[in-house]
Amino acid sequence: MILYLTFNDAPSGIFSSQVIDVVKFLNIHVQEKVQLVSFVSIRNYFNHKAKIKAELSDAIVLPMFPGVHRWRLNSFLLFLIVLFKSPKKIIGRSVLATQLALKMRSSGRVNEVIYDGRGAIKAEWEEYQVIQNPKMLSEIFNLEKKVVLKSDGRIAVSNKLITYWKHDFGYCSNDHVVIPCTLNKLFEDVVLTEQTINEARKAIGFDENAIVFVYSGSVAGWQSFNVLYDYISPILNRDSNYKLMFLSDEDENILKLQHQFPHQVICKKLKVNDVPKYLLAADYGLLLREETVTNQVASPVKFAEYIACGLKVIISDHLGDYSKFVETFDNGILNGKHVLPHKKVLFSDKQKIKYIAQTNFSKIHFLSQYKNLILDNKY
Repeated sequence: MILYLTFNDAPSGIFSSQVIDVVKFLNIHVQEKVQLVSFVSIRNYFNHKAKIKAELSDAIVLPMFPGVHRWRLNSFLLFLIVLFKSPKKIIGRSVLATQLALKMRSSGRVNEVIYDGRGAIKAEWEEYQVIQNPKMLSEIFNLEKKVVLKSDGRIAVSNKLITYWKHDFGYCSNDHVVIPCTLNKLFEDVVLTEQTINEARKAIGFDENAIVFVYSGSVAGWQSFNVLYDYISPILNRDSNYKLMFLSDEDENILKLQHQFPHQVICKKLKVNDVPKYLLAADYGLLLREETVTNQVASPVKFAEYIACGLKVIISDHLGDYSKFVETFDNGILNGKHVLPHKKVLFSDKQKIKYIAQTNFSKIHFLSQYKNLILDNKY
């Protein structure tokens, strides 16, 4: 048995896609039982537990000891789970989850620990004030360094993250696999036809002349709204046929754009299952972020979701591995190469882009990496 361990990750669309779907995938395709163990905030424990178990009934959902800086106090509860389940490996999603897993290895209760590295955590905490507790901020460099260097194996979401590990932590092993944020089943099953595209555009209210840009996801500070605004406002100002659709919560930045372009900007807050059919209505997906260390090593799941729906991606320079990906596969526009006027994306091009998504971001595409990681740890 293998435990997949998360710590302080609340259920969300990303959690469903990159945690629950991964556990389900591994249990189908890898000959080893994988069980999710999630430590969640005690404040929302019962709500979070219900949401996680609704998607994955055998998940073990545990209340965190109050205060992230007291993360070590969760070791005892994890020890009891490990004592009962007797896993041979723990995959830790995050620095703190992997730190807890390393404690289980030190106690002799598990043989191996795999670090599932989702980004440059010290950089993210400092650049975007993810954590403000001074004790945690003072410790995070050494905590992250230890999980990178002391784990038995590693998953990195990008090659750029491996480079970061080498530069900042002196990582020199080859005991890793690179698996980006992959598509969940919802996006793998998207039906891309001229009919589904036309139906989506008609349902939203876009006419045949509209050239539609979409931004899907959070508008939190780390998503660099100012970079998006600087890019899109001259385009909207150029021609009323250019439309912008936000699939997110409304906030003051979106309201500002709606006030400036009242007939061109719309905002929709959707259920996760409804996102693909709205993306089908667009031509271009916006993935514009400031050039921080966090973004330089990132693997935005929105990149894969956009191209799974046939969209060309307008992407910043130096965004994870995917700015170079756009150059290689010609499936978008680099921010540094501002192209005007933008044209509607032809259906034939949308089909090619969707194929790129299927062959590069489906979980099955990374089955050999998962098997190497789970079964024998040979890289």
